[in-house]
Amino acid sequence: MPHGTQHADVAPVAPAELEAALRGGPFHVALRTAIAARGLPLQRVQHHLSRYGVRVGVTSLSYWQQGARRPQRPESLRAVRALEEILQLPDESLIRLLAGTAEPLGGGRPGGRSYRSRVAASGVLEELLAELESPLDGGLHTIGHQDHVRIGAHRELLARESHHIVRAHQDGVDRYLAVHHGDPGCTPELIAVHAQENCRTGRVRWHRDTGLLVAELLFDTRLHSGDTFLFRYAFEDGTAGTSCEYVRGFGPSGGQYALQVRFAEEALPVRCHRFTQHSPAAPRSGRQELRLSGSHRSVHLVEQRVRSGMVGIGWDWE
Repeated sequence: MPHGTQHADVAPVAPAELEAALRGGPFHVALRTAIAARGLPLQRVQHHLSRYGVRVGVTSLSYWQQGARRPQRPESLRAVRALEEILQLPDESLIRLLAGTAEPLGGGRPGGRSYRSRVAASGVLEELLAELESPLDGGLHTIGHQDHVRIGAHRELLARESHHIVRAHQDGVDRYLAVHHGDPGCTPELIAVHAQENCRTGRVRWHRDTGLLVAELLFDTRLHSGDTFLFRYAFEDGTAGTSCEYVRGFGPSGGQYALQVRFAEEALPVRCHRFTQHSPAAPRSGRQELRLSGSHRSVHLVEQRVRSGMVGIGWDWE
């Protein structure tokens, strides 16, 4: 053995066994089988992770492959992405199992954003916010928030308009950082930002590979702690291909949220549904079918008080 004496739980396994574990899961079985297939003790796995700039303890790795714990924090999810490369596994093979999906490798809904891309985007977002010298909430709590999404005749995400009601929880707040995550294949540098009411556009930063765009919206006043403020803005997109869902992420504090998706008359989906998700790599839950309004060609959801995580609407074209 190249790495000396092997532990009993990492004995080499046949390639067919590894392939079956990656296809069927669950996550901890696939991880344990992949580590065993490469003949790596956990100490070596930890060493390889450190070379990727990811710090994970041997105890945590042991818990993950036993099923006693699941990777959930951003650093842990970055470790899972690195493990796919270290263990020479197909892209998304572990992430998709962590998300609770057990589909054939390479499967998925056309136009959908992969779990790996969502996890990658969370790290990129942190970098873009740091570049704009701001935490995500920027000293503001959301009281109410409405998103109006338009899907075009070619099934693409044409635009998203947002109405915000916020309350400052510190003095001197005079801006908001708006985030847009385009569909796969979008061109973020061509996405237009429109400051529509009580704000104006400041700096804009984007990341091509993940389709993320962050726009600084400057208020016409400085807020004191406790002040409320209303503003409206929009992203004009239309740069990607087929869209099949719209997802919104929320931090620890969130008020009422309403999402409406309106479809072009020439391109109506066959069914729509709402869903929630605790994190980018967590299983989806709270699925509920939504009825498409014939006159308005739209569906919507209303969350009276959003929790930390993600909520969205998905649709099928055929």
